[in-house]
Amino acid sequence: MANKPIALIGAPTDIGAGHRGGSMGPEALRVAGLEAALRGLGHEVVDWGNLTGPVNPDEPPVDGYRHLHEAAEWCRTVRDAVRDALKSGHLPVLLGGDHTLAIGSVAAVAQHCAAEGRPLAVLWLDAHADFNTAATSPSGNLHGMPVAVISGRGPAELTGLADTVPILDGSRMIQLGVRSVDAVEKAEVVESHLIVHDMRKIDENGMRATVEAVLREVEAIGGHLHVSFDVDFLDPSIAPGVGTTVSGGPTYREAQLCMEMIYDSGRMASLDIVELNPAYDIRNATAQLVVELVESLFGEQILSRHKVDL
Repeated sequence: MANKPIALIGAPTDIGAGHRGGSMGPEALRVAGLEAALRGLGHEVVDWGNLTGPVNPDEPPVDGYRHLHEAAEWCRTVRDAVRDALKSGHLPVLLGGDHTLAIGSVAAVAQHCAAEGRPLAVLWLDAHADFNTAATSPSGNLHGMPVAVISGRGPAELTGLADTVPILDGSRMIQLGVRSVDAVEKAEVVESHLIVHDMRKIDENGMRATVEAVLREVEAIGGHLHVSFDVDFLDPSIAPGVGTTVSGGPTYREAQLCMEMIYDSGRMASLDIVELNPAYDIRNATAQLVVELVESLFGEQILSRHKVDL
């Protein structure tokens, strides 16, 4: 990971989610001290403030999608901001907001990598496969569809956000922590060429061996690593502040190990933090935990692993 200045980009919307409250996520992370924590690790940090977009109309689905046009506008705005951050030499950190926004951030990174002639790998930390479409989604909520959209399955307003369709081939998408996949969605995931390390793999092999396998896959792709961190990746016993909790996720130490290993790889060049919902949290505890995990993603260690002269 190059020591680039970090740009914090807030996207306060829950327009793609089934529960309101995710729009408060960026401010909860700021209140939990994200900027100060990153500065404490020696990073230069600039907070670009919050993007603006349509308010959540809280309406039912139309043709299988809830709030499609509003969500597309948010994703375009995110795409442009993340692309500007990359062009100016920053490491963008998107503060969500729901996971629909990652369509915009991945589109930006894909465009940036294409312009530089670099390959792109995306590591998707999530309890859900996020591979629903209008035909398979039981709710029409777009935050259950971003991986499908990025892989070229979905409405043109979203699949066309980058220069090519798909935005990224499924073989360059690596998922970790998946444990909730809708019945019809499963067949689509299997056929998509996604690389999926579900919770069974973590249970059988342990977090260390599983993340080692993930990082070998990232290394084989090479280039830029974009990490998309959905807070529901974590077990709800330690992270209740999300709208779509799924039991059986990584523990505190497993999550810390995962983040530390990603940092050790030196690959991460952009980051999403999404689906934090303060309306479901307890005294901002989940936001504080997320800040601790992000510290590990950016170099915090129990002890230095470098040789120290005594």
